[in-house]
Amino acid sequence: MEDEPIGRWLEELASAAPAPGGGGVAALEVALGAALLEMACNLTIGRPAYAEHEATMLAARAAARTLRTDAIALVEEDATAFRAVIDAYKLPRGDEAEATRRSERIELALAGAADVPRRTALAAAEILTLAESIVPRANPNVVSDVAAAAAAAGAALSTALVNIEVNRGSIGDAELKASLGEAIAEAERQCARAEAVVTAVRMRTAG
Repeated sequence: MEDEPIGRWLEELASAAPAPGGGGVAALEVALGAALLEMACNLTIGRPAYAEHEATMLAARAAARTLRTDAIALVEEDATAFRAVIDAYKLPRGDEAEATRRSERIELALAGAADVPRRTALAAAEILTLAESIVPRANPNVVSDVAAAAAAAGAALSTALVNIEVNRGSIGDAELKASLGEAIAEAERQCARAEAVVTAVRMRTAG
């Protein structure tokens, strides 16, 4: 994904291929949010008017760059995880041994497919933490971009929680299901947080 033209990736997304899909889009939204935060930092750092916030902005920029890199990796991880689910369902189940092996592979693949959006949601929450730290300190001319980053994180969270739910519904392991249920609840809380960041920026910039 990192070295692929975005237009080509979008063509793959629009095709009949099962991957990339929504999970990859969620991860890309995290990467976009991180890039917007980096931009807001870059347009604040080095300006005398915001010198007192230099250390905070430098740290936020570094964290956002790491999140951007991690999110791009999650785009490909999501596609790989989904293909593993498809491959698992294609396994033969002619006899008892094959059926058992198939069921085990499906369970393992579903766990992996749920883990990627779970980590995507965690990354999106980190975007929100950075956005909250930047809003009161950034160059006022770029706070709308910080809001856009939070909105992108919110979209990523909404998509991630849906993907966690889809995979969770087919998982038999009770402990894993409970853990994923907690991840869904947390993603829902973070969605509300994303809306709050956007609202705070709108209130600050309202004429």
